[in-house]
Amino acid sequence: NIFKQMLNYLLATIKAMPVDDYVGFTFFVGTMAMMAASVFFFFSMSLVEGKWKTSLLISGLITFIAAVHYYYMRDYWAELGDSPTFFRYVDWTLTVPLMCVEFYLILKAAGAKTSLLWKLIGASVVMLVTGYFGEAVYTTGSSPALWGLVSGLAYFYIVYLIMAGEAKKLADKSSPAVQKAHGILCKFVLIGWGIYPLGYMIGTTGWYDFVDVIGLNMDVVYNIGDAINKIGFGLVIYSLAVSKD
Repeated sequence: NIFKQMLNYLLATIKAMPVDDYVGFTFFVGTMAMMAASVFFFFSMSLVEGKWKTSLLISGLITFIAAVHYYYMRDYWAELGDSPTFFRYVDWTLTVPLMCVEFYLILKAAGAKTSLLWKLIGASVVMLVTGYFGEAVYTTGSSPALWGLVSGLAYFYIVYLIMAGEAKKLADKSSPAVQKAHGILCKFVLIGWGIYPLGYMIGTTGWYDFVDVIGLNMDVVYNIGDAINKIGFGLVIYSLAVSKD
């Protein structure tokens, strides 16, 4: 089955991995972490109340989709020694809107409407598409910085919706457990998602070229951000689901 094939591949990868390939190592660890998280979230669905099963399913899908992409991104890096930007953005285009869906699901009992869901999804798609343009399509001159600005504005619109706008107002009317979960998810978006602009600036040219002096590879930054945010989102949902709310 697919899990056995991926495990055999990863074991072979460990043996073949150069000891100084820290980028490849983060792809490997990311694959393993996302796979393990997916198994945990899927199996945990049988332990929670019906109203939280969909939320846990989404959490599992987020990490499973990421695990599959990391499986191929690690191979791409090993073969070409280049950043798998296209695969990365395909992954994000699928998983980031699903992370936005989590906000809608936990606030649905408080009266969240589908209009909020589509606002969050729409803003996330704009954020990702414009980010891809700046990182992979329009890569010369001031274009990356301008596309990055548009992407940043979409990101801050999401932050506004969940921390001060419609989603925040709904959270204030929810149970203490939902309020706590919403607050932690907001911190992930504000702080955890804030890791990605650093990777973007390392990988593109602009007024922020000074950030490259820290010597980090953008894929390492992205891989760390993915592990923190995607698995972290799911663990928050799991904690809410097993609470007595």
